[in-house]
Amino acid sequence: MSDILVLYYSRSGHTAQLARLIARGVEEVPGMRARLRQVPPVAPVTEVAQPPEPEDGAPYVTKQDLHDCVGLALGSPTRFGNMAAPLKYFLDCTGAEWASGALVGKPAAVFTATSSMHGGQESTLISMSLPLLHHGMLLLGIPYTEPALSHTTSGGTPYGASHVTGAKGDNAISEHERELARALGKRLAVVARKLAANA
Repeated sequence: MSDILVLYYSRSGHTAQLARLIARGVEEVPGMRARLRQVPPVAPVTEVAQPPEPEDGAPYVTKQDLHDCVGLALGSPTRFGNMAAPLKYFLDCTGAEWASGALVGKPAAVFTATSSMHGGQESTLISMSLPLLHHGMLLLGIPYTEPALSHTTSGGTPYGASHVTGAKGDNAISEHERELARALGKRLAVVARKLAANA
């Protein structure tokens, strides 16, 4: 089995839900497995003071997860049109992986959640893409051959999967958002499998 790392930060749980849907899409591809991981929060309480494993959700990511994966799906809620600080902090600490080329040539995709329809989804997806390009990863989006991309009235963009949570965070993930998240995971796994077979 080859692992796709599905790495995310989620505060209210919406990005984690998208991560699980992407993981389902990954595991629809024979021989591929999703490795769900999250980044720890960044707060006045330092990383050292955090418990070694989160109380709930996926385990915390390690740098070894980056080395082990054949592809990466990266997710974050939006923070003023940008990725959340915990994810940015983790990426900022991957200089050794950049220098060694640990991620070069591996496919990657991004996903996000916002409270409002125009809450910065696309700029957040692009902000997450930039460090992946510096790492030499091959970025994948969602093509318009996915019918839900042309019909969604909530989340879902060609840049990556997304969800509109609503101002109070009570919007359930729509059927189109579900379809697009799973399609993104499946596409990532298919491309990763093809690249690994030709390596």
